[in-house]
Amino acid sequence: MKPEEIKKLEAYFKRTFNQAMVVKARVRKDESAEVYLGDEFLGVVFRDDEDGELSYNFSMAILDIDL
Repeated sequence: MKPEEIKKLEAYFKRTFNQAMVVKARVRKDESAEVYLGDEFLGVVFRDDEDGELSYNFSMAILDIDL
């Protein structure tokens, strides 16, 4: 993802969920970025540009031991 996309996504996560949310670029992965709450990894946001419509999908795994 481009740096400006990452900034927009980070602003969205901060505004919607928590000011401590951080979005970071992934090494060798252009279509996705990592999402953190402070230092804790939460999940991955994927860029989906299909049929001329751009959207982003956030994927977060919740481990049984965390429940």
